[in-house]
Amino acid sequence: MKILCISLGCDKNLVDTEMMLGLLNRDGYSFTDDENEADIIVINTCCFIGDAKEESVNTILEMARLKEEGRCKALIVTGCLAQRYKQEILDEIPEVDGILGTTTYDEISNVLSQVLGGQEHVQCFHDLNALPKAGTERMITTGGHYAFLKIAEGCDKRCTYCIIPILRGSYRSVPMEELVAQAENLAQKGVKELILVAQETTVYGVDLYGKKSLPELLRRLCKIEGIQWIRIQYCYPEEITDELIQVIGQEEKICHYLDLPIQHASDRILKRMGRRTSQEQLRAIIEKLRKEIPDIALRTTLISGFPGETEEDHEALLSFVDEMEFERLGVFAYSAEEDTPAASFPDQIPQEVKEERRDEIMELQQEISFDHSQSMVGQVLEVMIEGKVADENAYVGRTYMDGPGVDGLIFVQTGEALMSGDFARVRVTGAMEYDLIGELENESAQ
Repeated sequence: MKILCISLGCDKNLVDTEMMLGLLNRDGYSFTDDENEADIIVINTCCFIGDAKEESVNTILEMARLKEEGRCKALIVTGCLAQRYKQEILDEIPEVDGILGTTTYDEISNVLSQVLGGQEHVQCFHDLNALPKAGTERMITTGGHYAFLKIAEGCDKRCTYCIIPILRGSYRSVPMEELVAQAENLAQKGVKELILVAQETTVYGVDLYGKKSLPELLRRLCKIEGIQWIRIQYCYPEEITDELIQVIGQEEKICHYLDLPIQHASDRILKRMGRRTSQEQLRAIIEKLRKEIPDIALRTTLISGFPGETEEDHEALLSFVDEMEFERLGVFAYSAEEDTPAASFPDQIPQEVKEERRDEIMELQQEISFDHSQSMVGQVLEVMIEGKVADENAYVGRTYMDGPGVDGLIFVQTGEALMSGDFARVRVTGAMEYDLIGELENESAQ
């Protein structure tokens, strides 16, 4: 029985998909990436914003048609869309044979057995505040040299625009021993870069250990042989402690890179969003990070066109972005999600205005990013090789400043044979808006 597994949405969802693949592999299933060869199709869905919801629905419908016409015997839907719209999916897409929520991906083999045994419309949903018991069974789909490590599930922040607590429950940390075991298993499989993810990484451990325990977890992960880079994402700025900054600065394996999703910089909009920072506090933590770790690369994400956002609020955000000069930045046009407080706020912004404001921020960021890239010319950086450029004596890689899939790349020109996952010392020789060009340090010295 061959399985096609389609993973949609964020990297946290990808971890769930890889856990399911590991469990299915353990239970004797094989896998294909050709939908026409699949006996079973599993879709791990997302519905965080409107575009993600639409993509998930369209994928289910497309695979349902394939089931009607082809060899597929079972169509299984898991993840966030399944959690939120389970009845609608079963009512409107009868081709779906099984459906699992966000806390039950570890039941994938049981659900498949029931479906293949002839049961119809099998459902598997647990308490939203449970944690799946997947152990260290996992298949890596990212190429093998980097992997995401999900350290917690759910969120307690309750931002007014966000649906995550409804989909994923309250914040609960994965026990540290389990995370270390997972990381050791990943290292044994050849993973060299661990990327820590959660809805929020900075409050890791508060529910289990009574204190913020991310620094202790980082120290333990740094001791694992084979792991060379550790990258931290989804850090809420108000939760960053001096201890965390100290650990990032001291531990050689931790990339000087931090993802701070600030969302806005107007105090009025931050308050309406339910955020727990002010512009003054954001400025203070950013200045502290750059003072303590001078070469740190800061990534952030913003929301344009939040309900009630005035032109003055937008200008305040532009001014802040211009002043802070984030090394990496992304912007989403606000998406009104049902069952969130912000969806019922007055003064909703027209879609074209949201997109215009998003584009204006990104145009400014493009200039900032280009200037930053230009400043890197002449420097020698450690680069993780991702793959070869077809038909050229060149490779593509990432620096410590670049998370996979969201940040820039560096193109390395060399006649040497390199492998994905290799680390190389590269001198930067050119720059574009988001990407760099370089050559191996030993070749540039010749």
